[in-house]
Amino acid sequence: MSATTPTARRATPRDPQRIGFGHKLSRWDLKVSPYLYISPFFVLFAVIGLFPIGYTAVISFMDWDLVRNSGEFIGFDQYTYVLSQPKFWIALRNTFSIFLLSSVPQLIIAIIIAAMLNENIRARTFWRMGVLVPYVMAPVAVALIFSNMFGDQYGIVNTILTNAGLTALPWHSNAFFSHIAIATMVNFRWTGYNTLILLAAMQAIPRDLYEAATVDGAGRVRQFFSITMPSLKPTLIFVIITSTIGGLQIFDEPRMYDQTGTGGANSQWLTITMYLYNIGWGEWNFGRAAALAWILFIIILAIGIINLLVTRSLVRDEGTRDGMTRAQRRAASVAMRRRVAAQRTSATTRESTKTEALR
Repeated sequence: MSATTPTARRATPRDPQRIGFGHKLSRWDLKVSPYLYISPFFVLFAVIGLFPIGYTAVISFMDWDLVRNSGEFIGFDQYTYVLSQPKFWIALRNTFSIFLLSSVPQLIIAIIIAAMLNENIRARTFWRMGVLVPYVMAPVAVALIFSNMFGDQYGIVNTILTNAGLTALPWHSNAFFSHIAIATMVNFRWTGYNTLILLAAMQAIPRDLYEAATVDGAGRVRQFFSITMPSLKPTLIFVIITSTIGGLQIFDEPRMYDQTGTGGANSQWLTITMYLYNIGWGEWNFGRAAALAWILFIIILAIGIINLLVTRSLVRDEGTRDGMTRAQRRAASVAMRRRVAAQRTSATTRESTKTEALR
């Protein structure tokens, strides 16, 4: 009488799967458990994210009374009032001016520093960590330091200019110079953050492309504009969009640029977020503040969509099978052909050497 060994039966989709010591995992558990794992994030986001946004939208259509925590529905009157105020358009102009003066130089400087850190230099880890130090500094501390540096009378910058025989600049009384000073604060704090993002993208570029370009006689500058920049386009989309969102919401730097925090005597550097803060906590009119917040949200959304459409048109072959552009595939193909040719040449040289030795 022969003993038969029972064979293990593979679980089919219709059968419950066994886990652990004989426990069964039903089809319902298989379908629901992944959503349960990710549900805490969405629940938390709905409570502290979506609910305040929706509640702000409701308040923006009301004449809200903070004491009674209730309001009277007045429709689009709050939006009409905000858009009819000259201060709103001044704040909008200042916001866009500071945004352009900070985002464009910030992106250019970040690309240059990332390209330098991508080279084989000494103490690379030290320099890479060093560019991130301004980002971890408190925004209030950065604003206080730079506001003293750009002081009209006793600031370090004007002291250096006067010692050099130049004229002191009105960093606080002139709108344009105040925007430059605030943009300098923003660039100081955020350039290192964008540099590390671009540096990570540069390190992901295959080295074979640079080797093929070097063999073809391309210099460093040509390699940068023909290989590095086209490969950075997807990352540049992310950096541009995040810089746009953050630049249009700037608050800490202009708020701490002077002691009063009102945006200047003539609203020289008053931004949208500062104007929102003054309406909400200065005038205690949360209905108008909520309306202004939604106007700012629509502006950021519109500009973000425009940036996405413009920059996405520059990215070609982003969704290819291997994730490489035509130029990258062509350069890789050239490098592969050159490697095969070099291997054949070396093999032929070895054979000829053996033949000569046998003779």
